[in-house]
Amino acid sequence: MKKHSNFVGILGWPLHHTLSPVIHNAAFRRLDLDWTYLSFPVEPGSLGDAVAGLRALSARGANVTMPHKEAVVQLLDEIGGDAAMTGAVNTIENVGGRLIGHNTDVDGFRQFLDGDAGVQVGERPVCVLGSGGAARAVVAALESLGASVTVVARDLDRAESVAALAKGASIASWEEREKVVAASSVVVNSTPLGMNGEEVVPADSLHDRQVVVDLIYQPARTPLLEAARDAGADAWGGLGMLVHQAAASFRIWTGQEPPLEVMSAAALHAIGSGVSRGSHLS
Repeated sequence: MKKHSNFVGILGWPLHHTLSPVIHNAAFRRLDLDWTYLSFPVEPGSLGDAVAGLRALSARGANVTMPHKEAVVQLLDEIGGDAAMTGAVNTIENVGGRLIGHNTDVDGFRQFLDGDAGVQVGERPVCVLGSGGAARAVVAALESLGASVTVVARDLDRAESVAALAKGASIASWEEREKVVAASSVVVNSTPLGMNGEEVVPADSLHDRQVVVDLIYQPARTPLLEAARDAGADAWGGLGMLVHQAAASFRIWTGQEPPLEVMSAAALHAIGSGVSRGSHLS
């Protein structure tokens, strides 16, 4: 078995079907880099030990996924940029033993929305469903694009915290989501709802003048996306954001330009092969 001089990985719980190792290891192979990417399932009570382990073992860095994106902030030596703004970290960089936190989800969503989906948000009304780490990144990205944002969540205190990331953003309760979705030009689901066939919003709140984004990337056809397409909306899954945020992490760790097409192809092949089931950006 080949040994690698440099390793990175992903911290999360549970971590059964993450696509990140597939995406990054394909990129390392394409660029002939002596790196490997590993999965590190970390229960919430063990996060401190896991982060200390990254430092002790001289890992070059790590990705962080649910439920650790906010909790990990207090365990790092420094955070900056979008991580400081959102209070959530999805990428750790090890620089001479100092662990620095970044958030590439913000740029990942922005790159996906503008590049892949070709959506010009402007001042259009946008509904963001959810109040977790993914919602924080989405709202921060939408703020930079000038959108008029409403955050819809069950926990209104968390919704208020997320909405504070965008100037003039408002909040609404989960029970109000049908009305807010119907009045929105862009709808983003940042919750895990839909991975197991759940309905996120009533189908009759969707219409043909909307763009609907479900950050779930497996299954590729969620109930929300099916209902949006049936209504004539432009509907997108979460794979584009996943690949773009991974590319930004790759750039931070290696200093090299990531092979986006290779990363995307590897992800699509893995999904087609059934490697990832029930996966969601959080």
